[in-house]
Amino acid sequence: MIKDFDVILSEGESYKIEFKESADKSLPSEVCAFANASGGRIFIGVNDSGKVVGTDVSNLARSRIQDTINQIEPRPKVNIDVYDNIIVITVFEGENKPYSCSKGFYLRSGPNSQKLERDSIIEFFQNEGRIRYDEIVREDLPISERFNETAYKRYIKLAQISDVLEKEAILRNLNCIGFVGDKLCFTNVGALFFRINDEDTVFRHAGIVCALYKGTDKAYILDAKEFNGDIVSNVDDAMIFLKKHLKISYKIETLQRQNILELPEDALREAVVNAVCHRDYFEKGARVMVEIYDDRVDIVNPGGVCKGITPENFGTISIARNSVLASMLHRINYIEQMGTGIMRMKNAAKEAEVAEPKFELSGFFKATFNRLETSDWQAIEIQKASDGKTSEVPANKQLIAKKQAMETSDRNSKSKRLTSDSKRFILSYIKRHSETKISDFSARLNLSQARIRAILQEMVSDNLIEKVGNNRYAHYVIKR
Repeated sequence: MIKDFDVILSEGESYKIEFKESADKSLPSEVCAFANASGGRIFIGVNDSGKVVGTDVSNLARSRIQDTINQIEPRPKVNIDVYDNIIVITVFEGENKPYSCSKGFYLRSGPNSQKLERDSIIEFFQNEGRIRYDEIVREDLPISERFNETAYKRYIKLAQISDVLEKEAILRNLNCIGFVGDKLCFTNVGALFFRINDEDTVFRHAGIVCALYKGTDKAYILDAKEFNGDIVSNVDDAMIFLKKHLKISYKIETLQRQNILELPEDALREAVVNAVCHRDYFEKGARVMVEIYDDRVDIVNPGGVCKGITPENFGTISIARNSVLASMLHRINYIEQMGTGIMRMKNAAKEAEVAEPKFELSGFFKATFNRLETSDWQAIEIQKASDGKTSEVPANKQLIAKKQAMETSDRNSKSKRLTSDSKRFILSYIKRHSETKISDFSARLNLSQARIRAILQEMVSDNLIEKVGNNRYAHYVIKR
């Protein structure tokens, strides 16, 4: 006899229990729904009210049921047992989801088996890892258009890949390109790393938005930047934004100075990289957010954690939503061994003697770093006493002046790097557009027209570009 059979009958149909008077045409969809969900049992010979009415339990009847189930693709694992005048089909949770029958895809929802429509099927495939965003070959993105040579050269240098190898072979081995017919196209991961994406909307959702707020909510924005370049540049630019707006403490030993960010840089970088690596790129309505408040830093990505990760095992196991993307970042040491990121963030916070980051595992994944009070940050001088022991005291005026001079030098260096980056962007933009004006660059680089005019003049002097025309009708072309 079936264990707790009376209880099952009295409680009625549920997520894992289905009653059927006979093995009718709907049986394949019921089996399919259980296999796609968490498994369950089908009681044939029991009506919807939970009353045993009995059914044909002959060998022929069981054989027909098995033949019906065998039509499901792929074939699910089931047991067919007879108890008195009823048949019990035990359907095990599928190991090779999704399962489909001649009527389509079905999934158990509460006490019912529901047919999945197009969008639900796509979502189901995504959740089961049968469609991976980073592996999809994009017919609309041929590599002959908008290939980012600078990003490519930078990547193979970071990954220590020999540049004597053919570019196509390298990209193919990295799973960054694929053929659609006879056309060589980017995969999504290839486009994220090696396509110029800053001026179109194809990958706008894949960028990073950074914001600095006044206070502890989003009422007042003090600064905001959007980074829509290649994925490596986006990470680096987000880190520059963080370091620009977070407080810095100084430890000065004689003439040497050590900059100490109020939050550990390693932990912040790990959180930013984790966000771009594990976000749900199918979700095009949200982007990775890096948000700085007076009391905290939030780094948020859409998609939450992957299926199989629970609050209990979070941080101890690794399940990659975008496995090719993760492999690409691992090659350039932007992520370490899989599954160590959360622990590395916590360890970095512990070493810096700040609070461990907090994590939220909802539809969005959020890492929160609590900031210290302003009074905790000041310039420090390491003084050595006659007995050889060292102590920390507020830095004297001479050293403070030296620190300020070094900060000025840092700003000048950053200005030079900004100019260099601007020149690279201008060259790339001119190559893709027949006529370009100062206003085109000013809006895209977020620099004044006077600053753009000075940069363009430098580039003309260096014989990189050529000015055509005068006054408001002037435009720039590549120097031949």
